[in-house]
Amino acid sequence: MTTTAPAEAAVGETPSRAARPRPGRRPGRIRRIGLPYLLLLPALLLELLVHLVPMVIGIVMSFKELTQFYIRDWGAAPWSGLDNYKVSVDFDAPVGEALLHSFLVTVAFTLLSVGLCWLIGTAAAVYLQDTFRGRGLLRALFLIPYALPVYAAVITWVFMFQHDNGLVNHVLHDQLHLTDKPSFWLIGDNSFWALLTVSVWKGWPFAFLIVMAGLQNIPGELYEAAALDGAGMWQQIRRITLPSLRPVNQVLLLVLFLWTFNDFNTPYVLFGKSAPEAADLISVHIYQASFVTWNFGTGSAMSVLLLLFLLVVTGVYLLLTSRGRKPADA
Repeated sequence: MTTTAPAEAAVGETPSRAARPRPGRRPGRIRRIGLPYLLLLPALLLELLVHLVPMVIGIVMSFKELTQFYIRDWGAAPWSGLDNYKVSVDFDAPVGEALLHSFLVTVAFTLLSVGLCWLIGTAAAVYLQDTFRGRGLLRALFLIPYALPVYAAVITWVFMFQHDNGLVNHVLHDQLHLTDKPSFWLIGDNSFWALLTVSVWKGWPFAFLIVMAGLQNIPGELYEAAALDGAGMWQQIRRITLPSLRPVNQVLLLVLFLWTFNDFNTPYVLFGKSAPEAADLISVHIYQASFVTWNFGTGSAMSVLLLLFLLVVTGVYLLLTSRGRKPADA
């Protein structure tokens, strides 16, 4: 009896001791949970400083009558309300009509550029899936346009598009005799096709890189089984490759669309401050409305409208592409 009582007491005390929280356990857990947020804090502060603060300032500027007379003290510019937005969307007036034309040119340019980049990049990635001599060299060569700095690449194209001694006219007119006379590529209607050529040349290697990475996740057994069943190359691409690449293509097309629609460096380096009417992309148009005419209020309003348009398009695109997805545990 004397030996069992302490044992029973000890057994009875065990749950209460186990239920007690260990000293220092909760602060340690809090530290572990807060550590990721602490590590993300510098990036969040830089994001706030570089993107969000200028965005808020730009939105405030869009509601002010900010012209060259208030450059030194833009906060003193009079409040104009929605007047800048009304001027931008008044398509019967010169400012709104020019903005609408620039928007339509940008839409056509973006659709063609994204479509061609995706098509060329996908075709090159599918072709380079097979093992053959020199495949690694071709992969490296295909990525050169994407690796080159934008300014160096576009300036090279400027020299190639020169009217008198450019390489493009030399090949098309002198060598292949496809044109009656040397063409002007950096002015007039041909400027749109020159801009599209440079954009596709510069952008398709990115699509090639992303699609090639996505192809690595497709099991080779699927193609072997399809070949045994008599499926040809086109049937394999249609039934296996494209459905398997759907998640990759959804992200790729969205990124290409946003990059191309907002592209400023390519047209600015190719044409300068004043782009031809046929290649008047909206990014350069907003730059001209802000820094050439010195009407920063109207230019800020155009930028906010562009931001809203891209947000709506992105939201609708994500909504439509997420409808066909099934939950992971379904």
